[in-house]
Amino acid sequence: MTFRAVALDTPDCGSKCPEVIVADGVIEKGTPQAFIDFARQASLSQRLRSVIFINSPGGNVVASMELGIAFRSLRSAAIVAGFASQDGRSGPVSGQCLSACVYALMGAFRRVVPSASRVGLHRMSIVQPEEGEERGSGAVRRRLADPRLVGVLARYAARMGVDPALVWRAESLSPGVLHILSAREIARWRLGSARL
Repeated sequence: MTFRAVALDTPDCGSKCPEVIVADGVIEKGTPQAFIDFARQASLSQRLRSVIFINSPGGNVVASMELGIAFRSLRSAAIVAGFASQDGRSGPVSGQCLSACVYALMGAFRRVVPSASRVGLHRMSIVQPEEGEERGSGAVRRRLADPRLVGVLARYAARMGVDPALVWRAESLSPGVLHILSAREIARWRLGSARL
């Protein structure tokens, strides 16, 4: 995952437009520390707000929880959105927060899922090369998460103010199935709202 600070480009603020953080890409083991390092450096800007636009296909579940804890420690608001420049203007565009990204999103102090963006649940699994096979040979084995890790995730969700039923719903899905959450499900499980 990469991080960058960008100015929200609106006509009424000119050169004093606030800056937000854009987090984009796969969440990997080193992502939480990369975010902490980035946030330390970016905090030197007087215009930076504690708002994160997150756009991710998922990644490592444990790293996603750690990233969520870092978001919470900064009292950050997270908005599921990308960020793009078009016609000389910059601003948010629809984005996605899929699979493990949901656990990073949970950590934000405020969570926003605009109607044009997608949030999706996926059952946790670990893909490993088959025993005796070399990496890159193509033969893989998928192992589902153990109940202990599912319990850790459910307790984390509860601490973040999200209904742990969301975790159980994800773990009830068939392996390989991605379930896109409806606005009603997002609200029911207290994962976010449609606006700040």
